[in-house]
Amino acid sequence: MNFYFGASNTLDRLDAKKGSIKGLIGSLPEKDRKRTAALVIETLKFKPALLEVIAAAELMKEKKLTSVNLALVLVHDLLLGKGIQAGDGPLKQAVLRHKTRLNGELQKLKAKRGLRSTAELGQSPDVRAAQIPRYVRVNTSMWSVSAALEYLASCGYSMRDRVSSDPKAFARDEHIPNLLLFPPQTAFHDDPAYKAGKLILQDKASCFPAVVLAPPAQPLARVIDATAAPGNKTTHLSALMGNTGKLFAFERDRKRFGTLSMMVSRAGCTNVDPVNADFLTVDPQDAKYADVTHILLDPSCSGSGIVNRLDYLLESEEDNQEEENERLEKLAAFQLLMIRHAMKFPKMTKIVYSTCSIHAIENERVVVAALACEEARKGQFVLAGRDEVLPAWHRRGMPEEMESADSVVRCKPGEDATNGFFVSCFVRQSNKRKADGEIPRQQKKRKRKKPNAVVASSST
Repeated sequence: MNFYFGASNTLDRLDAKKGSIKGLIGSLPEKDRKRTAALVIETLKFKPALLEVIAAAELMKEKKLTSVNLALVLVHDLLLGKGIQAGDGPLKQAVLRHKTRLNGELQKLKAKRGLRSTAELGQSPDVRAAQIPRYVRVNTSMWSVSAALEYLASCGYSMRDRVSSDPKAFARDEHIPNLLLFPPQTAFHDDPAYKAGKLILQDKASCFPAVVLAPPAQPLARVIDATAAPGNKTTHLSALMGNTGKLFAFERDRKRFGTLSMMVSRAGCTNVDPVNADFLTVDPQDAKYADVTHILLDPSCSGSGIVNRLDYLLESEEDNQEEENERLEKLAAFQLLMIRHAMKFPKMTKIVYSTCSIHAIENERVVVAALACEEARKGQFVLAGRDEVLPAWHRRGMPEEMESADSVVRCKPGEDATNGFFVSCFVRQSNKRKADGEIPRQQKKRKRKKPNAVVASSST
């Protein structure tokens, strides 16, 4: 029965909004995780129907049943599973006494809704998720793209111009190097290359930040991934750096830090230094980080752009709008704080800020506020132009929210074959001039004062 108590406790925590489905399941003891996850997810799929059945059967009148969520998991296994998998006890007997009526109410509910099968009582996932291919990034820290293609061919896969319904066909992405597209239903969790860290499952939009940051592949390069767990973006940055230089990957949560460390190790990222600390507590003047020039910021956000996550199983009713607005304002304030902190690093030249949100309050408005802050003025930070931020990508920012909307990137779920996403890039203006080959004004004036010297030197 402890197994059912664990599952009901997870449902209690979800009701209290103490985490996402994926996050709470990930925190469960490994020995119980798979079984508990299956029961929690399946119970959530049928939760609305099961609640109706439980209410109609008056099950909660049983004094032994003090928790609705405990009743849910027990009734799920009784009616939809292989029976309650526990020894005889007062709780199990309390539910079994109502077995006939519970089953009768289930059949009545199906008849009332005109359904032929019990499976039709389950909640359907977001239809937009079915339009997103299975994206697989080749981890070039461990092997080459050509070696990966040879491996896939040996597994019976064939490369096409575009992804199709053929389960053994795949295509190369047109925007992200080393990214492959497979049909949505393609499974890789048992694939040897995936288990070895050579193939990484990562949504296309999630690959944008590292590509835009374009960290240098040099021995002296110093880069920060400010909120690194679970590690997809970290391993991508490491690969782009050619496993050279130093990549500091921050994660303040201990359990998520463990996940990050494991993924970094499995992906063969020898230039990554995982740090179990809050990025906001880092002193920009600390000698260890003072030479950092590139920072990736992908802070906590509403996650409103993720359509293929399990949280569609939670309450479908909209949260109280006032509470939701307050939550978004708090997130935006935190996101702005992260950007301002990143701008304080003395040698900072490039900052990429991204979210998996579709809300302007977390995206364009945060960028506008960041550009107006004291740190941006002192550090001469501006937005990088479109030519530096995935110029071939068609969907840009909201012009009604910011003048330079063309400088930022958006992804729209249901239309762009990705989850919802936002990417922006801040660059230090003085460094941008040097990179573009622009001569500083003082230097120009000096050259104008000595025109003869310039002529003489050019004729020799």
